[in-house]
Amino acid sequence: MTTRVALVTGGSSGIGEQTALQLRDAGFTTYAVARRVERMETLATAGVTTFAMDVTDDASMVAGIERIIAEQGRLDVLVNNAGYGSYGSVEDVPIDEARRQFEVNVFGLARLTQLVTPHMRTQGSGRIINVSSIGGKFYEPLGAWYHATKFAVEGFSDSLRLELAPYGIRVVIIEPGPIRTEWNTISRESLVDVSRGTAYEDQAEKVRARMEKADQPMTSSGPDTVAKKIVKAATTGRPKPRYPVGRGAGTIMGARRVLPDRAFDAIITQLYS
Repeated sequence: MTTRVALVTGGSSGIGEQTALQLRDAGFTTYAVARRVERMETLATAGVTTFAMDVTDDASMVAGIERIIAEQGRLDVLVNNAGYGSYGSVEDVPIDEARRQFEVNVFGLARLTQLVTPHMRTQGSGRIINVSSIGGKFYEPLGAWYHATKFAVEGFSDSLRLELAPYGIRVVIIEPGPIRTEWNTISRESLVDVSRGTAYEDQAEKVRARMEKADQPMTSSGPDTVAKKIVKAATTGRPKPRYPVGRGAGTIMGARRVLPDRAFDAIITQLYS
């Protein structure tokens, strides 16, 4: 059998790092990419091929896919994991930062999808696994730009799933709940920084405190939990369209499905006050 080939973006830490390791253990020839190659030394030592890729730089993405196809002749799994959370009020977050949030979380994902699709279509098979979030189904104050990107990933992926199904390409959405990674610290710090001295400073502190509580072991899961679900989506014969994953993810998603907006608003308001 031909060895399957996988590419994982955002491989320098957290979910991306664990996913690359678990895909390698599952028998994939695995590539992991990130802007900072030096942070992927552990992966390189473990047998994962690493190189630099910036998902906001088209030339970087084109060159990366060309390299994998030149070296392996195929690509079976793309894990679009690169992303970050930009928090702060819509009023105060600079519009250039809002654009960057979309460039990383949405347009980088979409561009890589464009680049790999012709190869997967020619093969007659492939998996595109997009790491969204439960934040693509619910919302919170001072998180409008981040949640907007994840809602976009959800709609993009659902449409793409139907578009590519006739060519044997499966599209899967991964929806992590609270996961203990550096994402949480970076998001909280950006929230506090952008809100300092503004009308939203007190509200930002309440949101920061809630985010910190969600980062504790009793209320969150490790990145390896998400990686296991991604590997399942990459290897099972008939993957589900989406996989909520992590402590509390299913409960939150279920509540969002059944509660009317005003009831859900009241719950979120209470949690963040």
